[in-house]
Amino acid sequence: MGRGKIEIKRIENQSNRQVTYTKRRNGIIKKVKEITVLCDAKVSLVIFSSSGKMVDYCSPNFPLINILDAYQKQTGDKLWDAKHENLSNEIDRIKKENDNMQIELRHLKGEDIQSLHHKDLMAMEEALENGLASIRERQAEIFRITKRNHEDKERMLEEEYKCLSLQIMDMEGGGKMENGYHQQQQMQMAPFSFRVQPIQPNLHERF
Repeated sequence: MGRGKIEIKRIENQSNRQVTYTKRRNGIIKKVKEITVLCDAKVSLVIFSSSGKMVDYCSPNFPLINILDAYQKQTGDKLWDAKHENLSNEIDRIKKENDNMQIELRHLKGEDIQSLHHKDLMAMEEALENGLASIRERQAEIFRITKRNHEDKERMLEEEYKCLSLQIMDMEGGGKMENGYHQQQQMQMAPFSFRVQPIQPNLHERF
């Protein structure tokens, strides 16, 4: 019995789809290599998987760019020219914008303004005034922030100074109280000094 005919449609199961892709990709590459060797054909193959991974093959000694050039000659489609033309136009546009910006920057610096008309000068003056106003506003904001930070730091230092002063006063007060306590203890423990008076007068004083 022969193999049943397989319906060609998208495989829904992801694992089965990946297995089928790998097998068929390897089979296609094998066939391309065979036709290149057996028939001396110039072949280029590019495959992108569903995940975006690319696999390519080109006949030996015949790179892809040569195949594309041959394709353009055979079909008349100017693939490279169209791409290069778009790229060249984009480069020219960016270069022109850069040149205009350089000219405008020189004008803002006051250079090469002899060719400017009164209307252009008025617009430039307005732009400079707006820029200057923004700069002054930013400077004022920075000054306010710096001043506030300085005041906060100064207030913090004052509080630390007060705390240290109170600690020093407490330490000095405790020392005085301790010294007074020691002096009082010494006075209480000191021996009494007294003088013994004789009851009878000295016999030597009689004579």
